[in-house]
Amino acid sequence: MAATPRSDTRGIVDASGLMSRVCFRRHLPAEPLRPYLEHYWLIDWDLPEPYATHVVPHPSVNVVFQRYGDREPFGEVAGIGLDLFSKKLEGRGRVCGVQFRPGGFRPFTPERPVADWTGLRLPLEDVFADAGDPGTLDKAPEAVLGPDDEHARVAALDAFLLRLGPDPDPQADLAMALVDRIRTDRTIRRVSAFARAEGLSVRALQRLFASYVGVGPKWIILRYRIHEALQRAESERAESEQAVDWAALAADLGYADQAHLVRDFTATVGVPPTAYARG
Repeated sequence: MAATPRSDTRGIVDASGLMSRVCFRRHLPAEPLRPYLEHYWLIDWDLPEPYATHVVPHPSVNVVFQRYGDREPFGEVAGIGLDLFSKKLEGRGRVCGVQFRPGGFRPFTPERPVADWTGLRLPLEDVFADAGDPGTLDKAPEAVLGPDDEHARVAALDAFLLRLGPDPDPQADLAMALVDRIRTDRTIRRVSAFARAEGLSVRALQRLFASYVGVGPKWIILRYRIHEALQRAESERAESEQAVDWAALAADLGYADQAHLVRDFTATVGVPPTAYARG
């Protein structure tokens, strides 16, 4: 397991704009949770004027504790988002989130396939109904969001998740390993070839991903392509970076041509990559 949380901003649209307005940091969970979680992410803000943030979601389930202004804090489970996620931040607020590894959420809710949560945002009690004492779920938002010390918030997140499980599951381990392979190996471009290389039928791979990840392998391959393109476009915004060769990047990511990359990027982010890079 990693010794530190990842530091990239993959998936965040206008990452520099967001980071200049909020206090954003990541923390690793307790050791027993690390096989299942990417990291915890904490955000605090106190804004003089509203700011709209946008994220191209990862293929990950998140548990999110939120407090906006004087509203009561609340927690929810956010299944994998299929579309661009947008949120207007204003005034003062605080969010503490748990990003699970793709495939890592099922051991905490073993009775339901992860595809049941895809595209949904649900109250904690709707997802963790069988987790034991309902009072634990009711008290969790204040326990997590109340402390000003961020390490106390991390400890509260650890305590919350350790009470929920996880239940070890070799199939979850397999799903996590396969998604990680897609994320790190840019030569994986076709589901049929990937399944064959892993000794699985396409149908068996699709069933595994529906049950343990929440989306299909083809969707994940395409989503990581867009994350890479967004990261390159974000880097081009920096004055010190050279212009991105979009035709070469399209070829590197396995697109038939630049037009296909532009189409997917525009459909996901809302503007073509060259326009985004210009700001």
